[in-house]
Amino acid sequence: MRFDRLDLNLLVALDALLSERSVSLAAERICLSQSATSSALGRLRDYFGDDLLVQKGRQMVLTARAEGLVEPVRAVLEQIRSTIAVSPPFDPATSDRTIRIMASDYMAEVLLASAFTDLQDKAPNMRFEIQSLNEALLETLERGFVDLLITIDYAISADHPSQILFEDDYVVVGWNGNPAMAGPMTKELYFELGHVTARFGRARVSAFEDWFMRRQKRQRRIEIIAPSFMSLSGFVIGSNRIATMHRRLAMRATDYLPLTIREMPLEIPPIREAVQWHISSNNDPAIRWMVEHLTTCASQPAATPPLVEKGVVSLDEKRRDVSREELSAQFQSHASGQVRGG
Repeated sequence: MRFDRLDLNLLVALDALLSERSVSLAAERICLSQSATSSALGRLRDYFGDDLLVQKGRQMVLTARAEGLVEPVRAVLEQIRSTIAVSPPFDPATSDRTIRIMASDYMAEVLLASAFTDLQDKAPNMRFEIQSLNEALLETLERGFVDLLITIDYAISADHPSQILFEDDYVVVGWNGNPAMAGPMTKELYFELGHVTARFGRARVSAFEDWFMRRQKRQRRIEIIAPSFMSLSGFVIGSNRIATMHRRLAMRATDYLPLTIREMPLEIPPIREAVQWHISSNNDPAIRWMVEHLTTCASQPAATPPLVEKGVVSLDEKRRDVSREELSAQFQSHASGQVRGG
């Protein structure tokens, strides 16, 4: 379809090219071949009488004309999505929709596994793709590579809608045969023992507890860096090492592994897991239905009763009054918000 000599199909390609500033990335985003996307760019250049994208060093940059088109083109497409492209009513019982979710192995274990069990009957034809957390959470969401992002609320963006799922805190986990786990975990013992922690991806970005502990005056002795939350248990079994683990995950692990749990002898802020979706999907009934389902599952009482409370020592007296908002700002500024919490 053409409007004033412009093939309106090219608007989608133009939006992707202006956003990605790369022919190959734009092609990937709109599911076209690189040659077809390059051809679309040529036709757009002819129509606007402007190069739109020009090579500068190893990157492509927008011309002044292209910069002026970014917001108008995005607004036009959003208007089309919200008013003209009305989707049929969503019925999970008959839908064959695929929903892509980015989440940690911790979230897969404590929430997603049980949430998807319920969907065998409720949504028998739907498909769900779980992707591991990477170094660019928000970029992955922005570029439409996932439909839902599940991570700690410290790491989500204020630019997109989100929903808090649940809160979790930390415990100390060690092998049943570790003499240090026979009694209460003290602050001195905690720092004397070797530790296992998880870091992720090629950049080896930290989990929240690792990031928080590395900001303290007294440092742990990290002996093993594991590739995932679920692998922590395997590295403490048969050794005198310990791991600082999410309570929900630790309680599940002790059901089938020879592990002992002790309360943290120091104060680490609890985490809140949140689900986030792109603002352009805010009226997508399938996404809204999935968020509602996850929220309902997350609200079910977890079989993770707290252990016997003991006196918890504040790790750094000067940081006791730091608000959650301040901590969030500090967390997001570190490594451009690439630290993982769960």
